[in-house]
Amino acid sequence: MNMSVKRNRSFSSSRVAFAALGLSVLTACGGGQGGMKMGDNQFAVEAVKATSSNQSEQYPATIKGLQDIEVRPQVSGLIVKLCVDEGATVRKGQALFQIDPTQYKAAYDQAAASVKSAKANLETITATERNKKMLHDQKIISDFEYQTAVNNLLTAKANLAQAEAAYTAAKQNLDFCTVKSPSDGVIGTFPYRIGALVSPSISEPLTTVSEIGDMYVYFSMTEKQLLDLTRAGGTLKEQLEKMPAVKLQLADGTMYDAEGKIDAVSGVIDQTTGSVSMRAIFPNKQNILRSGGMANVVFPYTMSEIILIPQTATQEIQDKKFVYVLQPDSTLKHTEIQISNLNDGKNYIVTGGLKEGDQIVVEGVQTLQDGQKISPITVAQKEAKYQQALQDQRDGNIQTAFN
Repeated sequence: MNMSVKRNRSFSSSRVAFAALGLSVLTACGGGQGGMKMGDNQFAVEAVKATSSNQSEQYPATIKGLQDIEVRPQVSGLIVKLCVDEGATVRKGQALFQIDPTQYKAAYDQAAASVKSAKANLETITATERNKKMLHDQKIISDFEYQTAVNNLLTAKANLAQAEAAYTAAKQNLDFCTVKSPSDGVIGTFPYRIGALVSPSISEPLTTVSEIGDMYVYFSMTEKQLLDLTRAGGTLKEQLEKMPAVKLQLADGTMYDAEGKIDAVSGVIDQTTGSVSMRAIFPNKQNILRSGGMANVVFPYTMSEIILIPQTATQEIQDKKFVYVLQPDSTLKHTEIQISNLNDGKNYIVTGGLKEGDQIVVEGVQTLQDGQKISPITVAQKEAKYQQALQDQRDGNIQTAFN
């Protein structure tokens, strides 16, 4: 009784071990996705056909605001107050800096007083001129005396105009003591702080205001690429409208969630690089894009009537790509192909060496040889065979698992 139990246990253990060994052999020999044959001469073969493929190309780009406006003082003086911080979002007319207004306030007050004095003087001389005119009309005073009164009135008016002009200049200088934002946007850095003496002739601006509601993205492409995009003809405006929307890959590798539109193309080709400068505009409602940043413009396009093959169907020998093409007698021909530099990581775009309808081996190519004869099956048949073999192993049918 004990001997029987031991024999049964020994047989069960052996069966489990053999099943495990069978599974490992099956996996090593091309189970499922491994791509190698499953103990026979059958290999998955697939006919190549022309199709279309969505591709994209990236171009290094620089991000700029619609306007990057330098903010410079228009009067000289010491900075006494910073009204905003670096990087703040501001509105047009918002105060940014305060320059010491003491001398400008004094000049303004003096100009205002001069205007009042000139007005009072003008009123007096105007009344005098009226009286002189009445006396002149009555022949009481001479022409000379009346003309003198008229000239005095003209002088008084000129003095008032001069005083008002000085007042306007003084008021403007006083207003310039508060440096305001020239537009909506985002503030840049501050090279000058409180206590710094600034003037209209300073080398660096007080700061820069960048309009970032929409952003310009500048990039370049080759003349040939541009010709491919614009070969349809029409005006430049019509060509730009036909160009597809572009995307933006940010510096951290993520894709910007809004698409942009190409709105300008340079009319001059750079003779040094043979490239053409282009500009796209992107919305920036969340203020994610910042002027001066770097990114990649992703330009999508569709390639039609191309042949795509899986990369697993190829061999690489001395930087050349090869596939096995099935011949009418079921033998294989080791065939060199040419491929595009563009690929999606899974497939190659074939530019030469294959034609539509050719049948190529898509699995187990590393075990094949030129002229070898195989039993071709479809990819679906190969997958079904692999799944059945796995099921046979799970059910303990080791013998049928390898048939």
